[in-house]
Amino acid sequence: MKQYQFLSQNKGFRQKMPNKGNYFNNAVMVIFLLFKSELPYLQKFNSIQNFLEELENYIDYYTSTRIKVKLKGLSPVHYGTQSLFIIKLLY
Repeated sequence: MKQYQFLSQNKGFRQKMPNKGNYFNNAVMVIFLLFKSELPYLQKFNSIQNFLEELENYIDYYTSTRIKVKLKGLSPVHYGTQSLFIIKLLY
């Protein structure tokens, strides 16, 4: 949107257009969208501190426990660890 770009540039923000499918550019957005769609509907937060604790717990759950079909049924941490192990074996 041209107006948004103009206002952002006037405030000193630099626009970045990540490459499609780049995990490192999309990781934060994916976790945020899942968090937004899952956690707020499961519980009520009593304070900002309670929310921040639950956010930290959710990020830990998402990265180390929650399995993904696209990652061969592994969590992101386990998949990444497996990939690093294989790379070390090859070199």
